[in-house]
Amino acid sequence: MNLNLLSILKFSQINTPMLGMKLVSRNSKDIRKSIEANWKEYLSKYGNLFSSDSLSGSSPPSVFVGSYNYPKVGVGPMVPPIHGDTSLLDIPEKWIGKSLEEIVNFRLSLVRGIQKVSVLDSETRFIENLQEVAMSSRPTDSDLEFHKSTIPITTIDGESAPFGPIGEIKKVKFSGLSAQKSIEKAYYDRDLKAEDAILKLYNTGIDLSQIQKCFSIGMFGKKRKLVPTRWSITATDDIISNSLVLEILDYQLIDSCKVFSFNHLGNMFSVILFPHRWLFEMEEAWYDEQGQIGFGSDFEDARGINHPPAIAGAYFAAKLGVAEYLKQNKIQAAVLVLREIRPEYAIPVGVWQVREGVREAMKQKPFIASNLDEGLNHACKSLSISKLEWLSKGNLIIKMKQKSITDFF
Repeated sequence: MNLNLLSILKFSQINTPMLGMKLVSRNSKDIRKSIEANWKEYLSKYGNLFSSDSLSGSSPPSVFVGSYNYPKVGVGPMVPPIHGDTSLLDIPEKWIGKSLEEIVNFRLSLVRGIQKVSVLDSETRFIENLQEVAMSSRPTDSDLEFHKSTIPITTIDGESAPFGPIGEIKKVKFSGLSAQKSIEKAYYDRDLKAEDAILKLYNTGIDLSQIQKCFSIGMFGKKRKLVPTRWSITATDDIISNSLVLEILDYQLIDSCKVFSFNHLGNMFSVILFPHRWLFEMEEAWYDEQGQIGFGSDFEDARGINHPPAIAGAYFAAKLGVAEYLKQNKIQAAVLVLREIRPEYAIPVGVWQVREGVREAMKQKPFIASNLDEGLNHACKSLSISKLEWLSKGNLIIKMKQKSITDFF
């Protein structure tokens, strides 16, 4: 049976709620049930494509390195049972405006082929093939044989990001590869540090998601090894954002308090910039199934952060989105990012949505406040959580009070 990307897109729009809006009548559990029911209906028509001991399709291109049982982990390509331009299935930079259901379906449609590999074995023929896939400038024709048939994913939960079926690879063949020249150059430069390779590719305009995949599959640095995908995403955001902040520290201070806002996928972002040497804080608030509010936050000054953030990869993703704006406009500021996670964000889809949400916020026309207090009032106006609650959970204002609060209000 021939299945094209359009059929996935059309199906994913059936009964899809307006998840980017603030007011949604359904709770998280209802949303998950609806998405799961629609996916099962889809599988009733095309499930045979996800239940087979072989697979032929075009990888977006996409590779995955697991973290379970580290340092011997599951590694392989992600491939849908579709031929053609499948790039949209794994380019988060192009997912702004997509519904949660569409994105979940993108994830579920990618079959993950794996072999158990030591993270130190970055130069086997299998890994070299995956490195060629990761650096490809276009979708890669892929033919996989598994030791046994894959099983379609039929359940979706609210705790972990969705993934498609997994199959242990017996044999794999790739064709139609076309390497990005700048990535290929970094790959063959064994004297280039991994951090420098990441920054060089970022500065030449390579998509962050592709840089992350190449880093994960062991393509950069002098002593190369595989890096679990989840870790590579956070490390890449951290490396790039730190580099940008070093430049930002030399810029003049912003001349006013500005508030940027953007909502998507049930995530509401308010970003406040105000005149002060670089400070950065991100606060998150979320509702559990009982409607109780949880909080998380972390903070840094010009010296950076010296511990793993309490809010994990979301911290570095948001920091990168704001740092790009400051670098582009050649200004320095203190930054407070507020992220309210509404029940409409019923299925986690990865920290990319924080990075892209903040990036999109910084593209919006800002509210210009006369002082920080007015900026905070405006930032919290569209949120269900009060200014006092946000301030009581963070450190940025407290740190500033220890210096001279009258300078900022």
